[in-house]
Amino acid sequence: QVQLVESGGGLVQPGGSLRLSCAASGSIFGIEVMGWYRQAPGKQRELVASITRIGTTNYLDSVKGRFTISRDNAKNTAYLQVNSLTPEDTAVYYCKMARTILAREYEYWGQGTQVTVSS
Repeated sequence: QVQLVESGGGLVQPGGSLRLSCAASGSIFGIEVMGWYRQAPGKQRELVASITRIGTTNYLDSVKGRFTISRDNAKNTAYLQVNSLTPEDTAVYYCKMARTILAREYEYWGQGTQVTVSS
C-alpha cells in the first residue's frame, strides 16, 4: 500500500505563492505519474498538473506560467510551486500517484491540503 501526505497549503494574499509537497511512503515502487488536482466548493475535481517519471509535464490552461510541478524520485515526493495566486485558485489541492502493475493501474490519493487566496 502507498500513503500520500500533502503539506504546504495555507492562507495567502492575491499575488502570493506557496509550495505544496506530497510525500509518498509504504510499498513504493514503479510510480509512473504524479499529479495535483484541486476541488473548489461546488465544483468538480480537476487536474491541475501532472508529471511522468521522465519529467514530461502537463498543466491546466489556467495555471500555465504560474504553477510548476516537479518531483524527486529519490525522495518519492511531488511538489507544486504555485505563484501569482488569485482567489479563483482557492480549493483543496490533492496529490495523486499512479502506477501499473501486471497491466492493472493503481491510484493513490492524499488527504488534501487547503489553499485559500484572500485579502
